[in-house]
Amino acid sequence: MGVKIVIKPQLAGVFLCLLLCKAAIGAEGYAVASAHKLATNAGIDILKQGGNAFDAAIAVTSTLAVVEPYSSGIGGGGFYLLHEADKNRQIMLDARERAPLKGHRDMYLDADGQVDHDLSMNGATSAGIPGIPAALSHLQQNYGVLPLSKTLASAIKYAEQGFEVDPVYHRLASFRLEVLQRYRSSRETLLHSGEIPEQGSLIKQPDLARTLRVLASQGKAGFYQGEVARKLVDSVHLYGGIWSLQDLGQYQLIEREPARFEFKGAKFVTATLPSSGGIVLAGIFNMLEEMEFQSANNIQRVHALVEAMRRAYRDRAKFLGDSDYVDIPQQLTSRDYAKSQLASYSGKHATPSSSLGNITDDAAGADTTHFSIIDEHGNMVSATLSVNYPFGSGLIADGTGVLLNDEMDDFSASPGVPNAYGLLGSEANAIQPGKRMLSSMTPAFVYTPQRLMISGTPGGSRIITMQLLGMLEFLRGASAAQIVSLPRFHHQYFPDSIYHEDNAFDQATLDALKGLGHELKQSSYTFGNMQTIVVDQQSGEMQAASDPRGIGAAVVVQ
Repeated sequence: MGVKIVIKPQLAGVFLCLLLCKAAIGAEGYAVASAHKLATNAGIDILKQGGNAFDAAIAVTSTLAVVEPYSSGIGGGGFYLLHEADKNRQIMLDARERAPLKGHRDMYLDADGQVDHDLSMNGATSAGIPGIPAALSHLQQNYGVLPLSKTLASAIKYAEQGFEVDPVYHRLASFRLEVLQRYRSSRETLLHSGEIPEQGSLIKQPDLARTLRVLASQGKAGFYQGEVARKLVDSVHLYGGIWSLQDLGQYQLIEREPARFEFKGAKFVTATLPSSGGIVLAGIFNMLEEMEFQSANNIQRVHALVEAMRRAYRDRAKFLGDSDYVDIPQQLTSRDYAKSQLASYSGKHATPSSSLGNITDDAAGADTTHFSIIDEHGNMVSATLSVNYPFGSGLIADGTGVLLNDEMDDFSASPGVPNAYGLLGSEANAIQPGKRMLSSMTPAFVYTPQRLMISGTPGGSRIITMQLLGMLEFLRGASAAQIVSLPRFHHQYFPDSIYHEDNAFDQATLDALKGLGHELKQSSYTFGNMQTIVVDQQSGEMQAASDPRGIGAAVVVQ
């Protein structure tokens, strides 16, 4: 097999690596796109060894956990969307974190009833019970063909031998320096002499390597029981947390039926609750159908998109939570409901979010990662994983190398109070023992008669709208490279502003949107890090692209 590599020039100071070739589904072709070249290479190596897409997903997940600790890790969680080619079946693996059994609705409120964000975002008190180790074991036992000793080998190697600090690591370590300096294990592992490591220097994680070896030999039990589990709980207690061995022993990965909907003949398969992505996207696409979006001019298309985003994100805030704990209104994804949502819509002016009602009236994630994989048999994986804020809680559990997440901040600590990403929530997403927190992670497959797309991105609250824009671009016939490079904008009901990248709109469009009453805010940073594979279902041509905003890599092998 050969690999064709096309190196693009730097865009806005960021490296883009795009690889293209032709490969028929069911023939000798496969592709991996991830947020880090070492993880992409690990996935490709497993496919070359005869592993399938699910084995490669284990390799990519675990390698990202080592070399991209600011975005993911075995101390975090996520969602895996799988396509089994021989069964023509899609399934979602819910590896989302759970609240500890001692968690309760008001655990982050101070004596005055105000949210203490330090408790919900930093240290042991902010950590949910991780799901990634359970996902790795489940993938191997139920879908893979190779043992964990092979699929975890690259991750173990980079944990033992080290990986080089890149500009992204350096920048995000600087951003979270104060929290990383609080804890001895974090200082000694992720920093050098307690300070930000120099670019090009090595980060070695021997404790994490040992934990990964235990996981490789014992599977799920090696993490959630035994010595590793005891060390995790002891360290969490040392720093004021509330985990128990029962929390770890009770953790279960859940297989869920994905969210499915259609738009203009295209079929969408994506994440369901506790991911809000599927419901929010279905609502937006239903509204776009009612607005005759396809025939609108550019300014009216942006206006329509923003108004649909506004309304769908309000529903997210008001109604959505872990469906195992709360009842979700079934009408949210219906066409009739979309029509009712648009009763206040006008093509001539923006709808103030406040006029749609305050979600608290009824009330009694930005660092993440994504990868996309397809193997030579047509098996596919779209996976979005996270530890929430950069470097998660900032706490590495002593003796384990496991960087703990701070996903508890994704709950509504107090109805109507924004989380770290500015998202509002209601009682539906309040903390309860064992409950999974609401998420925006939205891995997806999109099928048309001609092509299919495997795609996803990190980006906290903006994940869903980034996926929306990428999906619309795919339906217009764009290549994988065009999809991941597309300028982005976002509205989430509150704050009542269109946030946009600096190249998202020209001046005429900005002026026209302001004339319609929209408030616009240009972001000081770029959105997301999309990883996309596009396959022509007639010719078998594959394209794989890694977002130019990141440092990832995409590889297609024929």
